[in-house]
Amino acid sequence: MPSFARSLAGFRLSTLALAGGLAWGVLACVGPQGPEGDAGPQGTPGRDGVPLPVRLLDDKVGRWLPENRTRINTMLSTLGIASPTFDPKNRPVAVFDWDNTVVKNDLGDATFFWMLKHDKVLQPADKDWSTTSRYLTPEARSALNGACDAASPGEPLPTSTTPGCADELVSIYNRGQTLAGQAAWNNAITLTLNTSYAWAAQLQAGYTPEELRGFARSAYAENAFNPPGTTQTVGTTPGLAYHVQVYEEMVDLIETLQANGFDVWVATASPQFVIDAVSEELTGIKPNRVIGIRTLTDARGRVTAHFQGCGTVADGADTLITYDQGKRCWINKLIFRQPTERQLTRQEDARARQVFAAGDSDTDLAFVQDATHLKLAINRNKVQLMCNAYANHQGSWLVQPMFVQPRAQQTASYPCTTALDAAGQPITNEQGNRFTQDHGDSVYALP
Repeated sequence: MPSFARSLAGFRLSTLALAGGLAWGVLACVGPQGPEGDAGPQGTPGRDGVPLPVRLLDDKVGRWLPENRTRINTMLSTLGIASPTFDPKNRPVAVFDWDNTVVKNDLGDATFFWMLKHDKVLQPADKDWSTTSRYLTPEARSALNGACDAASPGEPLPTSTTPGCADELVSIYNRGQTLAGQAAWNNAITLTLNTSYAWAAQLQAGYTPEELRGFARSAYAENAFNPPGTTQTVGTTPGLAYHVQVYEEMVDLIETLQANGFDVWVATASPQFVIDAVSEELTGIKPNRVIGIRTLTDARGRVTAHFQGCGTVADGADTLITYDQGKRCWINKLIFRQPTERQLTRQEDARARQVFAAGDSDTDLAFVQDATHLKLAINRNKVQLMCNAYANHQGSWLVQPMFVQPRAQQTASYPCTTALDAAGQPITNEQGNRFTQDHGDSVYALP
């Protein structure tokens, strides 16, 4: 990263750290504008008046694989403002997952743990934990009632001083089980819902968006300066990640895309107000370009435990969040403004799809597959994503090792021919066909 970029990243990080726990001004969060929104920057005249890219990826940010850097730079040149077909009123769209794609580790997790350490989870109405999620099992509700009784409804649970309550919450969130080992969730994972991810947003009920943004900034400030690999204990549960770090390569990529006229978005399975609290300061992505788990608000403007709908899923049905195919739905809804009945499906018209997408998880696969030009897979050994990446349909996939603490090589081949998806069906490539071969893990080391 050049000196000016390092300075900018440092300024953003310092600003967030200094703001931890303070009341920031309300971030304007107007409705998203989509690909026909703000006009991109004007091209820079090159030789003979031919526009050139405003900038390319910084070759001093050295952890990109060279081929990946070259192919991204080619896309910038051929689709950005240097292209004779560039239309500032219909800019090319790039969509990024956030956790473990733009940043190392998970800011949604970090904020949940911060809330437990600072007594921010509220006792549910009537002490009825089913009001936080209809998918909690009777055993989970009973365990929570027993461990978390030390507050009246609507009051903060003293999780910093009642480790049994904190431990039960962490166990259900992290392991999907009570401390006694009983299943915590009914229908835990579908193609549009992960109940634990959803619960992180539902347990924020009772707060305003501005308060939640303050929690997220404080959590980031606590995590950002810890060395990679740092862990924390919440309650008495040890070994929980205590480090979140923005990847400087992703900051450079996002800023370079924006400088070349791309419309850059985030689609994340973390809560909306957790990610849009920091996205602009860390990467330059404005809050109205963040699509996270979106909860309904009550008459007082406070977040509830129910979700906004997408596609044919109604508000309050609570069966769809920005997870797996739910990310595709929200991208089609907010960015490309597709009609309700088409939001859950891949658009046949390539002009109604992102040109570039980046993700690290199987739950990013749907929206990454939808990208028309380049599909970036951050290698975290996730079977569905990596099977697609190594199959490399139409040569459009890029595999990139994690920029910090990359995973070791997957010694056995990915079981592409036998693995099942969240619906229990054989995994498929982006054409909807089953894989005919397993793939070895060949791209895992940084240059």
